[in-house]
Amino acid sequence: MDAMAGSMGTRLRTLLALGLLATSVAVAAARQDAPDASTLAARVQAHYTTVRDFTAEFTLTQTSAMLPKPVEERGEVKIKKPSRMRWTYQTSSKQQFVSDGLRLYSYFPQDRYVTTTALPKNSNEVSTALLFLAGRGDLTRDFSASVPDQQPAGEWRLLLKPKAPQADFKTLTLDVDRATLALRGFTVVDDQGSISKFRFMNLRENRGLTDKEFEFTIPKGVELR
Repeated sequence: MDAMAGSMGTRLRTLLALGLLATSVAVAAARQDAPDASTLAARVQAHYTTVRDFTAEFTLTQTSAMLPKPVEERGEVKIKKPSRMRWTYQTSSKQQFVSDGLRLYSYFPQDRYVTTTALPKNSNEVSTALLFLAGRGDLTRDFSASVPDQQPAGEWRLLLKPKAPQADFKTLTLDVDRATLALRGFTVVDDQGSISKFRFMNLRENRGLTDKEFEFTIPKGVELR
C-alpha cells in the first residue's frame, strides 16, 4: 500500500512538473513572438493615427477595495477625433458621458442631473489616457512602454506608464488585435489600486461619424450642476 501511494505521489509530482514546464514554455514562446515594447507602441500609434472615428459595444468591469464585489457595465461608445466621445451605458443608471469637442456632459438620468465642464485646451490639463482615445496624445511620447509576459491569444498587450504623473491613473494597458492592431480593450489602474477594464466588441473604424452625433441637449426637468 505504501509503495502504491509512493508511486502515485511520484506520478503526481511528475505531472505537475510537466505542467509547469509546459506553461513556462508557452509563456516564453508568447513573449518571444511579441515585438519589443517600443516597436509595438509605435505600430499601435501609427495605426490609431489612421483612425478618424470608431464605434463599438463595450463592457466595463470595475474592481476596488471600496466595492464589495466587481461592478459590471455594458453599453455603446462612439469616438471621433479630435475630442468627441459618446459613452451610453445600457445598465446601472443608464448614464451618458458626451464630449462635443468643447464641453464634457455627464448625464445621470436616474438621479435627474447633468454636470458639464469645459474641455481643457492645454494637453497638460487632460489625462493622457483620455488624450490617446481623443486623438490628442502619443504613446511613444507620453508613455514608457513594456510588453507583459502574459499575452492574450490573438492579441498584443502593451503596458504603459505615463512619463508625467497623472491624477486619475497609474498605468494604462492596451489590448490590440495582432493582425489589424485595432483596439480590443484597455485597463486603467489608479493609485488606490482600483481597476477599470474595458473590452470592445463589434468595433468598426472610420464610419464617417458626423459632429451632430456628439451634440447633447440637457433634458427638461433635469438639474444642471
